[in-house]
Amino acid sequence: MSETSPKKKDAGNGEHPEGDPRYKGIDRVLKRLQYKQDGLIEVLTSAQEAFGYLPEEVMIYVARQLKLPFSWVYGVATFYHFFSLKPLGRHNAIVCLGTACYVGKASEIVDAISGEFSLEPGQTTADGEFTLTTTRCLGCCGLAPVVVFENQVLGKETPQTTVQKIKAVLAGETLVQTPVEDAASPMAATT
Repeated sequence: MSETSPKKKDAGNGEHPEGDPRYKGIDRVLKRLQYKQDGLIEVLTSAQEAFGYLPEEVMIYVARQLKLPFSWVYGVATFYHFFSLKPLGRHNAIVCLGTACYVGKASEIVDAISGEFSLEPGQTTADGEFTLTTTRCLGCCGLAPVVVFENQVLGKETPQTTVQKIKAVLAGETLVQTPVEDAASPMAATT
């Protein structure tokens, strides 16, 4: 992925690739931030909200609009765990593998999820319902091991409680976060 990537349809002349209306939201953010380079994270966030992930052609477009090298945009997009370069499933579990979580056996949580759903970190189930991702640190070390699922930080997780919660949500139940000190108890769910 070089800066002069193979003839992408991103129309370096300012036109939107293939007339895609999702670029208009990106343009509004760019304009509001006055095309300042220090707004890169906010622009990428709006791009991911519009597309669901950050396709290469979108990152090229952002790089050109902010007059940044593609490698810089790509580096930021791959550094932060909340950006994805591939489409995610409808439900996404992010398992923290930072030091405290790793010592708390977060790798066993990853192994349990991988075994239960037959996927490796970074993969999505064939039906597009569930993606497993990992990150180096979520900054919630006191709650280790930590999993972010359904936009909730779940602390003091175990392989069993995590798999149970994921299976329940995939079956249509709503995730109700249990108090951290009682995180090992079964998931409370409503339909």
